[in-house]
Amino acid sequence: MDIYGGQDPRDIPSYSAGDAARYLKIPASTIRAWTVGRKYPVNDGHKQFRPLIETSVKNPLRLSFINLIEIHVLRAIRQDHNLDLAKVRTALDYIDEQFKTPHPLAHQEFYTDGVDLFIEQYGLQINASAQGQINLKNLLTAHLDRIEPDDRGLAVKLYPFTRNQEENNPRLVAIDPRVAFGRMAIEGRGIPTDIITERFHAGDSPEQIADDYECEVEKIQEAIRCETRPIAA
Repeated sequence: MDIYGGQDPRDIPSYSAGDAARYLKIPASTIRAWTVGRKYPVNDGHKQFRPLIETSVKNPLRLSFINLIEIHVLRAIRQDHNLDLAKVRTALDYIDEQFKTPHPLAHQEFYTDGVDLFIEQYGLQINASAQGQINLKNLLTAHLDRIEPDDRGLAVKLYPFTRNQEENNPRLVAIDPRVAFGRMAIEGRGIPTDIITERFHAGDSPEQIADDYECEVEKIQEAIRCETRPIAA
């Protein structure tokens, strides 16, 4: 039985801005700015900045798994680099033009050739020093390493950061649109992390929950951690 009606589950708009914020640890207001756009002041009033990431449902905003991947990668581009959003838009348009593929930030081609092209074309706008470009590449690599592509190169699974990016981030939880209807779940088991966390907050210990699900306590603890770690300001 095809529960998705023939549609690729990666393209189904399943996530609210709040879901994405909780999973990716990015403020919902930032996600809305990137996916809906934002107003900014000019001398004669305001202008609307068009979104960096295209979504199929904007009112109310709903995001697909592919959108989550794009937001995850875009965070690396923006993090620690005070790059004007208009320049980011120019960079993404350039990547679109080069690869001729929908959602290039979610595609294996970007993970290989695209990163170097991006830095070659826009690295000097981000930071005039070679070290700044190296830092950007390292950030992008760290984010891209958390993405698993399918045999066609398109992202199919995301291992979100559950801790600070400087820490070891084990791959114990994942977002897979084919598992648990795309909810974040324990890798290999498909147990949604929010269900585990609800039980924990209701008074069950990680050991009790692990016993009920016949799952390692470490995975239960990681599920609780990733659902309760604060979202960055």
